[in-house]
Amino acid sequence: MKNKQTLSRRGFLKKASTLTAGVAAFPYIIPSSALGLNGKTAPSNKITIGSIATGGQARGVLGACIGQPDTRSIAVCDVNKKNLAKGKEMVDQRYGNTDCATYHDFRELLARDDIDAVIIAPPDHWHAIPCVDAANAGKDIYCEKPLTHDLGEGQAVVAAAKRNGTVFQVGSMQRAGENFKQACELVRNGYLGKITHINVGLPNGNTQQMVSSYPEVPEWLDYDFYVGPAQFVPYHPDRLDWNWRWWMDFGGSQMMDWIGHHGDIAHMGMGWDHTGPETIEPVLWELPKKSNIYDAPHQYQFNNTYADGTTMTVGSGSSMPEEFMKVGGGGTQWLNAEGDWIYVDRGALRASDPELLNIKFSGNDFRFRKERNHMRDWLDCIKTRKQPLAHVEAGHRSASIGHLGKIACTLGQKLNWDPKAETFTDNTMATNMLFRPYRGEWTL
Repeated sequence: MKNKQTLSRRGFLKKASTLTAGVAAFPYIIPSSALGLNGKTAPSNKITIGSIATGGQARGVLGACIGQPDTRSIAVCDVNKKNLAKGKEMVDQRYGNTDCATYHDFRELLARDDIDAVIIAPPDHWHAIPCVDAANAGKDIYCEKPLTHDLGEGQAVVAAAKRNGTVFQVGSMQRAGENFKQACELVRNGYLGKITHINVGLPNGNTQQMVSSYPEVPEWLDYDFYVGPAQFVPYHPDRLDWNWRWWMDFGGSQMMDWIGHHGDIAHMGMGWDHTGPETIEPVLWELPKKSNIYDAPHQYQFNNTYADGTTMTVGSGSSMPEEFMKVGGGGTQWLNAEGDWIYVDRGALRASDPELLNIKFSGNDFRFRKERNHMRDWLDCIKTRKQPLAHVEAGHRSASIGHLGKIACTLGQKLNWDPKAETFTDNTMATNMLFRPYRGEWTL
């Protein structure tokens, strides 16, 4: 049995951060090198990591984590035995041993008190439950975007993270990019003037697909666990891996894939990490005409209005306004009343007046942290207990843009939303869509 006086590494860091606030009363200074700061890693201060899901994107995130000098990955979990084996092999090769533990049930991984933090990167419908359970278990969290499958789940995850003091980074890694920071700093510091409209262009959705049969579930997959809280549908291999996102009960098409990137940057530039739109109006929701395993929209568009009167158009690339299509195919564009604009995506930073991009910021201007590695930002914040660049509420509010658009487009109705209370003000049917019923015994 553990001695009740034993203080964990994570508990020590929390206590240290509390004590430094009262340094006059407790004048003991902990060298930053002892906490692994300033690029120095104390051997006793490795952040131990567990990974929930080991598919393609999950392994990408895991690779970014184990490449850092102050981490130690000790466990991976997946209901897909093939992916699980790949995840374990990746970790074991990194450390030159066979020590990485494997789990079928994420709850067993979370029960280990020697794991400080977890990476959560399964399909969207499996984000919320592990996030809440991980926060309640005292783990810090890196969760892939979108934060959750439904808006109501996002509210629960935010509440759990705040209640437990979780250092929570959402995988909206564009926030760490230099171009994105510069664009957002120009907008937030008023160099474009008052913003009146924002365009958020996302990729088109998937094409349709018809199948004539549903094969047996392979022995290497626990399909019932894979479906989890979602409503049960027959197994088909084309609903796994990348393609799960085209079935709306598992994912949310390219709209939800990318709203946590370009929609997130729109909010980042406006300082809207704690709010959302007040009205959402559907424009386009084009579903596949001949498909029995996918039901995600191919093209989509909706318009939002925020409290200060700023409007936002969100849509698939081919449906976006001409003012957007002239400058980029997928990214974020802010415009002022005169039509001047700043546009940013992963490959470009442009402005209607190129001189805007040469502006030298003053000492009084708002600036983001300079850290350009999204994983490094999370790990540093685990030590300092500061908020990461893509903290949990920012990720929730960004995902909410898509959640609200999906509800409005599904109903075909303009909706009124209270972003402070996070409720619809006059539509019971829309309110019922904030949280889908869970299957079986699964609860949040």
